[in-house]
Amino acid sequence: MGCWIYYLSSNVVGLFPLLQFLTLSRSPLSEATTSPTVPHVKPGYSFGRTFLGLDKCNACIGTSICKKLFKEEIRFDSWLSPRLKLPPSYLLSYSGNYTDDAKSWRLVDITRLTTKYQHDQADKRICTSVSNTKACSIERVLRKTERFQKWLKAKRLTPDLIQGLPSPMLRCPSQRLLDRIVRRYAEVPDAGSIYMDHLTDRDKLRLLYTLSVNTHPILLQIFPDVEGWPFPRYLGSCGRLIVSASTRPLTEFYSSSPDVAADLAFQLLSVVNSMGNNDLNYLFYFVRVDAGTFGIFNNGHLFIRDASTLGIIDKQEGSQLTDGQQEYRDIFSCLASDCQSTFLSCKTVRENQNFIMVCQEILPKLLKGKFLQPVQEKIDSFLRLCANSFLDSQEVNDAATKLAEFLRPLRSCDSRFAYRYPDCKYNDKY
Repeated sequence: MGCWIYYLSSNVVGLFPLLQFLTLSRSPLSEATTSPTVPHVKPGYSFGRTFLGLDKCNACIGTSICKKLFKEEIRFDSWLSPRLKLPPSYLLSYSGNYTDDAKSWRLVDITRLTTKYQHDQADKRICTSVSNTKACSIERVLRKTERFQKWLKAKRLTPDLIQGLPSPMLRCPSQRLLDRIVRRYAEVPDAGSIYMDHLTDRDKLRLLYTLSVNTHPILLQIFPDVEGWPFPRYLGSCGRLIVSASTRPLTEFYSSSPDVAADLAFQLLSVVNSMGNNDLNYLFYFVRVDAGTFGIFNNGHLFIRDASTLGIIDKQEGSQLTDGQQEYRDIFSCLASDCQSTFLSCKTVRENQNFIMVCQEILPKLLKGKFLQPVQEKIDSFLRLCANSFLDSQEVNDAATKLAEFLRPLRSCDSRFAYRYPDCKYNDKY
């Protein structure tokens, strides 16, 4: 949960612009990159404390991002003025540096998880949900809601506690998935239990708030990159803000050379395949994809940089919420979307829809006109089949598999592809 306790309180005038910055965007980020230099920081630098407004707002105290900012282990880039003025509020991400040991620094993006409009509208809804007023204590209002009172009494995170939340990740929840959220929630001590006994009241409100606003930080925690999942490493979050390592969006590679395009397309197809075929038997499905959905590390490795559009179906247990239960609405249903938005039914999800989306929206822009004939004609033929929503799942999957195998030998093996070099010189697997 962000530093929003007194966000709309009229008696905290100086804090308003700081908290306004915590209105986070939609696009998440990337993997570690070594930063050659660290911005000059004056003695007594306290932007971390000022940034979160810790003198008057304690909602983030104890979270990883709060500790990092306060200890100056997250620093904003050198373009930040010495007077600690915030960058323009319309920016979706802010460049900075991050360290684990105060010696080596990595470039990071400090990113919004909802747009400024969504943030402003959500905060207004919170206040007007209890009275016709524009100013209120956000935390006090949310604590009094029927949903949070149920959370306070609950020993375990169950489907009825998250019904009606807008995130695709929670559209088709299983108990196994919800247990994983609690067991791997990184912002509390003593994580590891499926029961919520180790969560304080504020921990529960933070978790509920994050699940309501944007589940990207949660996905990064419960499916970490160190276990092979195609997501960036989780560095910290609070409310509508997340810190991830700096990266480049896939759109910057649309004009790349043929061997780079072939490599990225091959990786993308491999990532999409793993979303439906993994050891945990989860089906990850996209609600939508665009150029900002995927990112590239400096070593050439492709990953999912925006997991907020991902839904999850447990192929082992199935969903434990009916469509009727998903129609439930309260203020938590409206923190990141229009309260009148319709939710996708779990029954409408197709196992091949990820391939169809990337073959329609992403791969044509990446591979168009890159190769000589008849290679280009063959690629275009596979793409047409892969993008055809009228074909059955097996036909779409076969086309995607054949396209990936066709692209494999078109890739180069050199230091530009550091994520698989020099292994690719000695092993065909790479």
